[in-house]
Amino acid sequence: MSLALATAFTDPSVRLRRRAAMWLAAWRAGDPAFFATGVLFLAATLPLAAALVVDDRLFLGTDIWLKPLKFAVALSLYAFTLALFSHAFAPGFAARPSYRIFRAVVIVAMWAELLWIAGAAVAGTASHFNTEGLWAVFYPVAGILATILTSASAVLAWGVARNPRPVLPPALRDGLTLGLALVLPLTLVTAGTLSSNGGHFVGFASDARGLPFLGWSREVGDLRVAHFLATHAMHAVPAFALVSGMVLGGRRAPIWIFAAAWVGLVAFTFLQALAGRPFLPMFG
Repeated sequence: MSLALATAFTDPSVRLRRRAAMWLAAWRAGDPAFFATGVLFLAATLPLAAALVVDDRLFLGTDIWLKPLKFAVALSLYAFTLALFSHAFAPGFAARPSYRIFRAVVIVAMWAELLWIAGAAVAGTASHFNTEGLWAVFYPVAGILATILTSASAVLAWGVARNPRPVLPPALRDGLTLGLALVLPLTLVTAGTLSSNGGHFVGFASDARGLPFLGWSREVGDLRVAHFLATHAMHAVPAFALVSGMVLGGRRAPIWIFAAAWVGLVAFTFLQALAGRPFLPMFG
């Protein structure tokens, strides 16, 4: 963690408003490009939320603008997370021309992903699993874009792990590296299966209503559960490492155990969905 970020958290003489400003400035300094991307995606949620309110069209029983809104929120969180974690990079890593080109490609892929999903909402059709006309061409291209943007987590894991002068305690550094490194392989497996399955569900769902906002089926297997958990390894494992450092004094073994347990949770929900069983069944 940078000195500015640490000061914003720990200096008791800093007032709350000033502390928040310092923290945001330090967060932005980790990677201004990813931070700005997060801000823009967050801003994009406003017109998407407005469209959700004024456009009453449904697609497969769900508000047609809900999916673009969820993706805008998810991409904003992803970009903000990448900006924050970039503080742990090796000196000069983010300034390398190869990394700057890669980052630009990732940001373009993120925006292309959202535009594709929002475009499908405008057209009143499906973005994913759509085999009609040009949408059949867009879908595999979107899969490539999704792989590119997800690969940023693996590159960040490499940048953190290769830092010869770590700025984080060893346990927290392990949590950050493991969480980032797990995202790409777990997502490739879960998202790849989703794509080849031709839909989210394993089994016939008679009720389009699922869990609020997430939409996960409560009747049949839903592959989105494992996919969601896979993508959020980059948040869950570092968060556990942070809390563990406060409670257990920076021991590294619990971080590795939790990371393994998270992989186990992804595998459990993945196999559960493939067996046609819902993550949280509907009772009554």
